[in-house]
Amino acid sequence: MPADVPGGERAISSNEIFDLARFPARLAVVGGGYIASEFASIFNGLGARVTQLYRGEQILRGFDRDIRRHVAAEMIKKGVDIRVGAKVRALEADADGATRIVLGDGSTVVADAVLYATGRAPNTGGLGLEAVGVKLDVNGAVLVDDRYCTNVPSIYAVGDVIDRVQLTPVALAEAMALVDDLFGGAERHVDYLHIPTAVFTHPNIGTIGLSEEDARGRFERIRVYRSEFKPLRHTLSGSSERTMMKLVVDDANDRVVGLHMVGADAGETIQGFAVALKAGATKAIFDATLGIHPTAAEEFVTMREPVMASS
Repeated sequence: MPADVPGGERAISSNEIFDLARFPARLAVVGGGYIASEFASIFNGLGARVTQLYRGEQILRGFDRDIRRHVAAEMIKKGVDIRVGAKVRALEADADGATRIVLGDGSTVVADAVLYATGRAPNTGGLGLEAVGVKLDVNGAVLVDDRYCTNVPSIYAVGDVIDRVQLTPVALAEAMALVDDLFGGAERHVDYLHIPTAVFTHPNIGTIGLSEEDARGRFERIRVYRSEFKPLRHTLSGSSERTMMKLVVDDANDRVVGLHMVGADAGETIQGFAVALKAGATKAIFDATLGIHPTAAEEFVTMREPVMASS
């Protein structure tokens, strides 16, 4: 719970959200990351009136800017009230057991439940690590080298507790790399660049590789391909949901270094393309690959003209 916010004990975390005594007709979600955005979408889909409060300029910091903009617009279209630049000042009791959220500008939001999803710190307290001399970061993360060894040679750490990338498949990959290193006689390294990621908002996000912003800082010149469209599946459904797809290409060698999608089943789609990026596929290979028609995924192999190039 937020210890620095007066009334913070009135909030719940993503642990308690699965065991609510009653369904909240009004839910306030504080935060702009994976968990906050996913639960905002889920409860909105279940019929709650959801307000998502985030102190930053746009939800899902760290993702490609176009992807952030697009998914936020789609969530708003579906009914989530996303308020950015919103800093929570206090939580107060309101009528009938509800909670009044007081924001920095003096405005208020009343909710039946307040979910705080502003991140988690590594749960290393009480393990006695300091007693044996293991060094920790300021947030409690265990400090390790590139082979996951702490400063104490007999103690290793992997997963969320080292606070690199907090994803289950990453923790598993780190563990297998360590096992191979210690017992298998082989050296395996975790590739932190090519991590396929899905965010199960409505609609879903799927992404792998570099955002456009990160690619601009890494390469001398890039090409960006982007497509936004209404999927064929919604031709008769009447849904106004739109899909976005984006490719980021290193112009020096034509290699696709970033692939991003907002749309139905984005995670399923990105998993296959993750293999291509891991194998070093170029834009020319994408162009030479036949699409499956009619699918949304075929758009990734039919985008021909860049929307921009930068040097």
